[in-house]
Amino acid sequence: MSEHEDETAVEDAKRALRRRLRTERAERGEDFAAERSEGLTANLQRLTEQLGARTISAYLSLPQEPDTRAFLQWAASAGVRVLLPVIRADGLLDWAEHDGTETVEATLGIPEPTSESLPPTAVESIDLMLIPATAVGRDGSRLGGGRGFFDKTIAAMAECPPVYAVVHDEELFDSVPHAAYDQPVDGVVTQSGIFTTSRS
Repeated sequence: MSEHEDETAVEDAKRALRRRLRTERAERGEDFAAERSEGLTANLQRLTEQLGARTISAYLSLPQEPDTRAFLQWAASAGVRVLLPVIRADGLLDWAEHDGTETVEATLGIPEPTSESLPPTAVESIDLMLIPATAVGRDGSRLGGGRGFFDKTIAAMAECPPVYAVVHDEELFDSVPHAAYDQPVDGVVTQSGIFTTSRS
């Protein structure tokens, strides 16, 4: 198999798995994530405290995604500074401080903060990066949403803090299809625990 054929096979596998897992999230409905929010929030708090993180990046979850919103409320009350992503036209991410306000990005329907935007370099000084995923492997491989926002952001960082993906237990595998440009993660947080990957 040629290198091009190999890359095509990986992309096909990624699309197929992403499609299956998105369907499963939709079939489980919004109550599924809400019911597991308490356990996930506790683990996200524990990770933040274990790392002594005072500034982190996170994201506003969609209803069928693992719920990050209760954790964001805790972070605000604990004095943890949180930066949230704002999508740019060039495929990178700007950032904005979490202040409890949000809007919906017009093109992709992704919730974003409405506070003042900061440049991509704003995350160079954070202590922990929490990112979304469709699935994650225990080997550190991550299947994202398909647009590469976080892969590009991580690849562009001069120094990267610990990166943890947030998924449901059912979306944690031994490995997931990944290409050379897909950035691995250091760990995974689910409602049942905190897992470091074999790349850590």
